[in-house]
Amino acid sequence: MMESEIANRLKLRYSPIAVLFANAKPAAALEFAAGRWGCVAALLTAAAKGRQAVFSRSSFGCLGGGVGLGFGNMYPQFPGGFEHFLSTGKEGYREGEAYKKTPELAKSFVESLPITDIPEQFVVFKPLSAVEPQREEPRVIVFYANPDQLSALVVLANYGRPGHTNVVIPFGAGCQSTCLLPWHEAGQEYPKAVVGMTDISARPVIDADLLAFSVPWVMYQEMENNVPGSFLDKPAWHKVAERIPEAK
Repeated sequence: MMESEIANRLKLRYSPIAVLFANAKPAAALEFAAGRWGCVAALLTAAAKGRQAVFSRSSFGCLGGGVGLGFGNMYPQFPGGFEHFLSTGKEGYREGEAYKKTPELAKSFVESLPITDIPEQFVVFKPLSAVEPQREEPRVIVFYANPDQLSALVVLANYGRPGHTNVVIPFGAGCQSTCLLPWHEAGQEYPKAVVGMTDISARPVIDADLLAFSVPWVMYQEMENNVPGSFLDKPAWHKVAERIPEAK
């Protein structure tokens, strides 16, 4: 089983979440019914609270969720065009979300995404403490963090690296920011952490004071190894940590 020194030092409210790709479905995992709508972020929250969740190409919840989980480009299947739904809407179809000003800007956003079709059959969310390192390796680790904890994660992500842009806050769906985008970062020479869950549609399924901080597995290991001797041992952090309630 895996334990996180970062989670302990930051007194995280919930367990870090491991995102895994698999060809076998875990037993007793939460899963959306095939073809039924559901929010991927809701099951990410369930995993943070101790459950396991699984998704397949028939049980990804919504078309955006399928994209965010790495099951390929689902957007051409969207009734009325996803670029209209994300922006102004289209007569006869669902009301637009107005997250982009025009359909053209929405289309440009979709074209900028690193859409991926993973070879595995399933995406699995589980608490990091439930990962069995002898037989499985996470692809991404997701933290739910309040502003104080997020501040520490941003500093720690930059601690062992040059420069000041080792963390990004991209526009996108909650599931994109916690799976697709950090998994894309895993393939970069210098992967970055991704702050997410700024998706207004996903906000209702997570605590009001939390955001997500997602890192590729290799970056998580780097950050874990950098905890000893870092600012987390210093009085400045201890002063902040005093006002963070102990995790239950």
